[in-house]
Amino acid sequence: MIKVVGLGPGAIDSLTIGTLEILKNSENIYLRTEKHPTVDYLKTLCIEFETYDNRYEENNNFDDVYRSIAKDLVEKNKLYGDIVYGVPGHPLVAETSVKLLIELCAKNKIDIEIFPAVSFIDAVIQGLKLDPIEGLKIIDAFDIENQVLDKRVGLLITQVYSLSIASDVKLALLEYYEADMEIYFVRAAGIKDLESIRKIYLYELDRQKDIDYLTSIYIPKKIDATKDFYDLIKVVDTLRDENGCAWDREQTHESLKKCLIEECYEVLEAIDEKDEDNIIEELGDVLLQVIFHAKIGKEEGYFNINDVIRGITNKMINRHPHIFKSLESKTTKQVLESWEIIKSKEKQFNSYTEALKHVPKNLPGLMKAVKVQQKASKVGFDFECLEDAMEKVIEELGEVRDVYKGENRAKILEEVGDLVFSTVNIARLLDIDPEVAVNYTIDKFINRFGYIEENARDKGLELNQMSLADMDKLWNKSKRL
Repeated sequence: MIKVVGLGPGAIDSLTIGTLEILKNSENIYLRTEKHPTVDYLKTLCIEFETYDNRYEENNNFDDVYRSIAKDLVEKNKLYGDIVYGVPGHPLVAETSVKLLIELCAKNKIDIEIFPAVSFIDAVIQGLKLDPIEGLKIIDAFDIENQVLDKRVGLLITQVYSLSIASDVKLALLEYYEADMEIYFVRAAGIKDLESIRKIYLYELDRQKDIDYLTSIYIPKKIDATKDFYDLIKVVDTLRDENGCAWDREQTHESLKKCLIEECYEVLEAIDEKDEDNIIEELGDVLLQVIFHAKIGKEEGYFNINDVIRGITNKMINRHPHIFKSLESKTTKQVLESWEIIKSKEKQFNSYTEALKHVPKNLPGLMKAVKVQQKASKVGFDFECLEDAMEKVIEELGEVRDVYKGENRAKILEEVGDLVFSTVNIARLLDIDPEVAVNYTIDKFINRFGYIEENARDKGLELNQMSLADMDKLWNKSKRL
């Protein structure tokens, strides 16, 4: 049998009668650490024990420390039979070594009993006069980078035992809270003559001189802190409710299609302009569209924002088996090939033609052409060389010449489409994005046209007063600038 007891938060009167009796009447007592105020009291009672403090020097990280302690306790049990393991606070509160010990005992069929104790959380709640029913999230400072901080509940961050850890915690909190927000610095909670609970500004956290292994911090819930994802959801909910905005309430998936396309293009423009502030704003507009559609889906009973997030998360994990399933690492080309195979399985395509038809109809024409050509190329339906693609463009241009003077508009449309599609092939084979190329040319056209207009204005002329030949001369001159 392994008995696990908690030594409480540090005050002698927080040590339970049951735990004290076990310690007084047992042999083979092992403490995780001697660095705990209650341990001095145990010494006055002549209770003999060993500690695992040396393990902290022998291992590179805390996980290894706790794992080695748990393994050693199992070995001690096999060697001595009944043993007692004592830890600070409550054995089941923020005590990784006990968690690992429970797992090892189950694996080795060893009886283990956890005895109740006063945790450091009880002492903090007492000191701050908190009611946890109002919301309390407890976070290990070592794991704060992996936690989602929630301003809607109070946050208790434990094991802020050094200035370095305090600095890491401060930087993580500054992502959510203002630097001058008041937080509580809690040291030695519940220990008479040592307890210190005081308000400080967040930016002062890593400037406290008395930080040690008994330090925690508490951040009160603050609904008006930096706005987050759920605030935006709430805004959209408000806009769509019966007392909300008339325009927002009228919108449907169909009516918002144009908005989504426009917002995406505005993001692209901000990226091209390398305007970071504008990128932030325009990405926010796109996110608003996503949440708007999710809200409509929820109202109609089909899906909500959680379904959207769950779907894309599962998709990304499924399409990256080389990352999430410990498969062999791949090159970018292999990743893209694997992506297409997995995507086809997800969509359950029964033929290559079905995959071609699945290319979104609302994509810009040039982009859609590239995607269709790329998919056809994967099965070998492609030009053998760039020169062949160029010959195809010449051929299609000839067919446009054959029909453009005729009355058959449908035929003219078809042949012009063939010409454009063939030109896209050249761009694709040159690894040039035709959308980018065309937009570059459009900008170039506008700049050169502006040069012509500016020169006309300098001469006191309107463009419609200039001959085409004069304008063409200025056009050619603008090319040399």
